[in-house]
Amino acid sequence: MTAMTSGLRGRMLSGLDGLGLFFGFVGEVLRGFVTAPFHWREAIDQGWQIARVVIVPTALVSIPLGAVVALQVGSLTQQLGAQSFAGAASVVSILREGAPLATALLLAGAGGSAICADFGSRMIREEIDALRVLGVNIVTRLVVPRVAAAMVVSVLLTGLVMGVGIAGGYVFNVVLQNGTSGVYVESFRALATRPDLYGSLFKGLVFGAIAAVVGCYKGLHVQGGPKGVGQAVNESVVITFLLLFAANYLLSVAFFQLFPQGA
Repeated sequence: MTAMTSGLRGRMLSGLDGLGLFFGFVGEVLRGFVTAPFHWREAIDQGWQIARVVIVPTALVSIPLGAVVALQVGSLTQQLGAQSFAGAASVVSILREGAPLATALLLAGAGGSAICADFGSRMIREEIDALRVLGVNIVTRLVVPRVAAAMVVSVLLTGLVMGVGIAGGYVFNVVLQNGTSGVYVESFRALATRPDLYGSLFKGLVFGAIAAVVGCYKGLHVQGGPKGVGQAVNESVVITFLLLFAANYLLSVAFFQLFPQGA
């Protein structure tokens, strides 16, 4: 019993140490954004690499996302006798939650894991250690450009998901469910607001930062050779998903406090 208690205590202390290291790493990244110079070329290259990996899956997911939301909302509004609000409900759902979350999950699963695998492979080849010996600041030189690139790409992809998802919902609601195009457009124009758009894009910005920071952190703390790289990639995806849902809840609460509905 004593050995079990001591092992549990050791794991808890190890988890707290890891949590402290992670937040210390986040602080270094934040300082790196205000520390000159900013490596624009590296950020642009990484932005292109992330976009190339994520843009096709994101575009493909956007179409069924809009259709599924339109199907569920259309069925619900018909049961409530409020078909005229089907367009508003579909668009607001995609705008507020669907677009940023879909983008973030794909970015974490594809972009964040790619960042983690890249850093992990560099770690086991001792490239990162060699750069540190040469006096290169890893956070400023490699991490910050990737985080900045992920944030920009996430915002752009969130806008893409919004456009494609809303178009898919329009086609599904108007063409397949025999809705009225004018009612569909006017209903979401009446309920969807600019703060909804800005809040969703801000969510995309934060979610992109979370995915990139977690991927960089796990990649830079790889242990155990190639097997450790694969384990770090899996852990980065799981941790990112948990942080994304927590951040989404907090941001949604803050949004409704700042912009009360119906006010």
